[in-house]
Amino acid sequence: MSALALILADRGYPVSGSDPRESPMRSHLETVGVRVFSRQDESTVAQLDSSGLNPLVVCSTAIPESNPELKAARTRGWPVLHRSDLLAALIDQQPAIAVAGSHGKTTTSTLITELLLAAGEDPTAVIGGVVPSLGRNGRCGQGRLLVAEADESDGTLVKFAPELGVITNLELDHTDHYHDLDALVATVSRFAGNCRSVLANHDCAVLRRHLRAQSWWSVEHADGVAFAALPVHLDGDHTIAEFYESGEPVGRLRLPLPGRHNLSNSTAALAACRMQGVPFERLREAMATLRSPGRRFDLRGTWQGRFVVDDYAHHPSEVAATLAMARLMVESGNSPLPGRPERLVALFQPHRYSRTQDFMEAFAEALRAADLVLLAPLYAAGEEPRPGISSAALASAIEAAPHHPDVHVAGSLDQLADQVVAVSRPGDLLLAMGAGNVNSLWGLLQTRTTDEHPGSDHPPVAA
Repeated sequence: MSALALILADRGYPVSGSDPRESPMRSHLETVGVRVFSRQDESTVAQLDSSGLNPLVVCSTAIPESNPELKAARTRGWPVLHRSDLLAALIDQQPAIAVAGSHGKTTTSTLITELLLAAGEDPTAVIGGVVPSLGRNGRCGQGRLLVAEADESDGTLVKFAPELGVITNLELDHTDHYHDLDALVATVSRFAGNCRSVLANHDCAVLRRHLRAQSWWSVEHADGVAFAALPVHLDGDHTIAEFYESGEPVGRLRLPLPGRHNLSNSTAALAACRMQGVPFERLREAMATLRSPGRRFDLRGTWQGRFVVDDYAHHPSEVAATLAMARLMVESGNSPLPGRPERLVALFQPHRYSRTQDFMEAFAEALRAADLVLLAPLYAAGEEPRPGISSAALASAIEAAPHHPDVHVAGSLDQLADQVVAVSRPGDLLLAMGAGNVNSLWGLLQTRTTDEHPGSDHPPVAA
C-alpha cells in the first residue's frame, strides 16, 4: 500500500492513511505529503468527510470488513477499491513489467528497477520491498516503463495485463487461499494469459510443465532458452557467470550477490531489460553494483562481535536457499559481512498457522542446515490458532532427525533476545528469518550486553 501511496503523492493527489505505529516508512510518507492518522477508527473518516474532498478508499486483502474505517466509508457511500484494482489501473496506463512467482518476486522486481535506473530509463516502480538506490518501495518515474510486483497470495494478480510478465517459479504456498498446487497454477496461468509476452524460469519444473512462455531463462543450461547465465564461480560474496542469448555467449558477468537463487533472479532481471531493448554493456556495468532489497539478507550491523542479518524468508524453500548462501559464506570465508562468520545461527519465526502446519517437516529439514536454531513464537498474521501447531512443535520436528542442531524455543521476542545473549558467541552469523516482526530483534539486542568483549576482527558496525 505504501508504494502506491508514494506514487499517487508524487503525481499530486492528496493521499491519506492510518497507522498507529511509528516507522521509517510512515515518516517517509509524511515527508512527501501523505497524511497519516495515528488512530484507526471512524474519527479519521469523519475528518476526511469534512475536508470537502471526494475520497476514494483503497484497501488490501489484509483489511477485514469489520475495520471501523472501512465500515464508516461504506456507510457514507464512498467508492472502495481493492489495492489490486489501483495497481491494475496504473499498469494499464503505460507499458509495464510485472513480476510474479512463489519466490524472488521482490528481489527480481527490485533488480529490474535498479538496472533500468542505472541505464537511465527512469521507471515508475511499485515494489514489495525497499529499493536500495531509492530508499523507498515506490516512485513515480518519467520514463516509459512501470515495474510492479504481482503478488499471487490472494489471486488478484489475474487483474493485471502487463506488456511483460516475468514468472520466477511456482511452488505451493498460501494454503489459506490455494487448496493445492493446481489451483495456484491455474491462477498464475490466467495472469500469464493476460500478458502480451511472458518470460519464465526454465529451471522450474512446474513452469516447464504447465506454462506457455514466449521466452525462458536458465542458470543451468543455455540450450533451448532465450537467456542463460551459467555460473563460472560461486563464492560467499559474489558470483561470476557467463551470459548467453539464444545459446550464444554474450559476455561475462560479475554479480555482487552470492547464491544460485540470486543468480536466477538477476538473470531474470537482465533478460527482462534486454527484452526492452536496453544494451547489454550498460546492463553489465550496472550489474556489478546491484544490491538486494530491504529484508533480503539485510545486514543490520554487528552486536558484541555477532553479525546480525535480517531476511524475509518464510517458506521452506526460501529458508533453505538463504541458509545455503549463508553456509557458503561461513565455509568460504568470503562474505559481504564486515568480518569472517564462524558459525551459522538461525533465528526463525514461523509465519501463519496454516503455512507452519502444511510445511512443518519441510521447515524442519531446512533449519537442520544451521549450527544452532533459535525459534521465536509463531506469528499468526491474523489466523486463529490451530491445535498442536507452534514453534515448540517445529522444534520437536527438527529434533526428530538423528542428527540435528541444538534448538531453543522462545516464549517472546524479548526472550529470544535473551537466548541470543545466553547461547551465541562472537563470530556467529545471527540470521533472523521470517515475515513477521522478528526483524525487531536488532533493536532488542541494543539494550543487552554480554560479559564477552568482541575481538578486533569484529568491530561494531551499523549497517
